[in-house]
Amino acid sequence: MRRRLFHLFLSIIVISIGYSCESDLMDDQVQIRIMNNSSFEYSNVHVNTSGGENFYGTISPNKYSDYKKYEFAYRYAFVELKIGEATYTLQPIDYVGEEMLSSGKYTYEIEATSTGGQYERLSLRLIED
Repeated sequence: MRRRLFHLFLSIIVISIGYSCESDLMDDQVQIRIMNNSSFEYSNVHVNTSGGENFYGTISPNKYSDYKKYEFAYRYAFVELKIGEATYTLQPIDYVGEEMLSSGKYTYEIEATSTGGQYERLSLRLIED
């Protein structure tokens, strides 16, 4: 009887430790969603934070995407998307002097002007959720 209770107690401890470790791993993640702050539909939305990359698909005007997970991210990132048939890009030069975002949820609010070339039309603002 004591042996069974000991095994039961040991099993509970192992399961608790496993759950705790999994929970800690989830807490260390950066989650980012995209907000389309424009009157244009964005399609083929691709984001690369240097700590991972994700595809967000199509995001309607003034709507949010789902959150996607990254190992790490900065206050800005590489973003490529289509408006109609044209491709537009936000291209960071580097991340020198930038600090990584702490774990949590964030929104990259992406705005598109009605004019501008492939590299001038988009702007990005970070929002901590």
